[in-house]
Amino acid sequence: MTTNKTTIRTGEKAEVLITGITHSGAGVGRYHGLAVFIPGTLPGDKVLAEVLEKKKNYAVARLLEILEPSSCRLEPQCVHYAACGGCRLQHVSYKEHLRLKTGLVQDSLARIGGLGEVVVGETVGMEHPWHYRNKVHFKVEKQDGRYQLGFFEEGSHNLTDFFSAGNCRQPGCLLVDTGLNQLASLCGTLLNKYGGDLEREPVFFRHLVLRKAFFTGEMMAVVVTGSRDWPREKDFASELMSQQPGITSLVRNIHTGLSGEIMGKEFRLLAGRDAIYDRLAHLTFRISPDSFYQVNPLQTQILYGKAAEYAALTGKETVLDAYSGIGSIALYLSQQAGKVYGLEVVSAAVEDARHNAVLNKIGNAEFLAGKVERLLPSLAGQGLRPDVVVLDPPRRGCDQEALITVIAMEAPRLVYVSCDPGTLARDLGYLVGKGYQVREVQPVDMFPWTHHVESIVLLQKQFVTNLRG
Repeated sequence: MTTNKTTIRTGEKAEVLITGITHSGAGVGRYHGLAVFIPGTLPGDKVLAEVLEKKKNYAVARLLEILEPSSCRLEPQCVHYAACGGCRLQHVSYKEHLRLKTGLVQDSLARIGGLGEVVVGETVGMEHPWHYRNKVHFKVEKQDGRYQLGFFEEGSHNLTDFFSAGNCRQPGCLLVDTGLNQLASLCGTLLNKYGGDLEREPVFFRHLVLRKAFFTGEMMAVVVTGSRDWPREKDFASELMSQQPGITSLVRNIHTGLSGEIMGKEFRLLAGRDAIYDRLAHLTFRISPDSFYQVNPLQTQILYGKAAEYAALTGKETVLDAYSGIGSIALYLSQQAGKVYGLEVVSAAVEDARHNAVLNKIGNAEFLAGKVERLLPSLAGQGLRPDVVVLDPPRRGCDQEALITVIAMEAPRLVYVSCDPGTLARDLGYLVGKGYQVREVQPVDMFPWTHHVESIVLLQKQFVTNLRG
């Protein structure tokens, strides 16, 4: 007899066969008819788990033992894997990892967007899916009288220490560019050398944000601090610049608020330039400390190539790029378009985009600063009717007011770039209900070994097969 799911209790031990995976990377199975989410498991595992939390329609459990491992299970390469929580799929073979991400996109489109008939392409992976990140921010925290760098362990404020002297097995994060790991280690050493009175200023140093331009090799370090004087900041800057080849920008950011934002509004240049420069295809880009730039340069080329394919430009079209950042997609498409407009709320990113247009001698791109949901109605009121609209919103997806205006503009072709399958599915469902048809969905693995997946989608207005001539 099957036990009623209401009899399941916290602390109960359960044998569970894992048959799926959640959008946060946890394995899913069923126990007495109830869905059970178990982090650290994957489809094909048979496990023993302890129920930690019981809800009406599901339970959350802790993995105790793998009774029968999946044929796709791997031993994680990172020594911090169990505690860190950043790479939730590192125990999965990479081939299976890509298959699971395709399934996550398919599931979201069907369950959230009501788009079960849409065909999703196989996720495009990497040949070498390690040390791909060109940007990282480490939390800086005092432990045992010294500043240490790392990430907060999942669900806690315990710092995973990546760079202490006793952690020689693995210096740094396996997802982060090796040059940035080396830079982080040196910064940690110098923060302790030139940081001053640690007991008097326990939270003076907050974060260390590092960026690297993949194709030029230029590196940037941003030290996020409180507002008080740093008596030896010049000594820190001098030694860092002399010891670390390739660093061309050293910036101090002042953060006095209590918000969850990593950086504050004030930037002070300590050494070098206030930006770094990178190349993408035929373009050069200026990257400021707080500007958005894709973190995986090799996969970005694939993503932008697909964006150009979907845009299908002939040289005459007007393109509108919403959430345009430093203008990377807009400028990438500009040489095949008649006119390109980029909309972005971060003013520093807009300044970078305008600088990048001048730098690349592009005269048909115009960048506007402000909230997309406010700029779009204004442009529509002025009579703008783009042939192609590119939507590349943050993880929360598009504001509905922005989608309403895009629909009113009647653009024949939309290209949607998303880093969250759930909000993508929600927005696609809305657009389909307003007369658009999803023609193609292509996931790209921008974030190997994590549960995140990027997708790019082509939508066309129904009954329109060609762009307006």
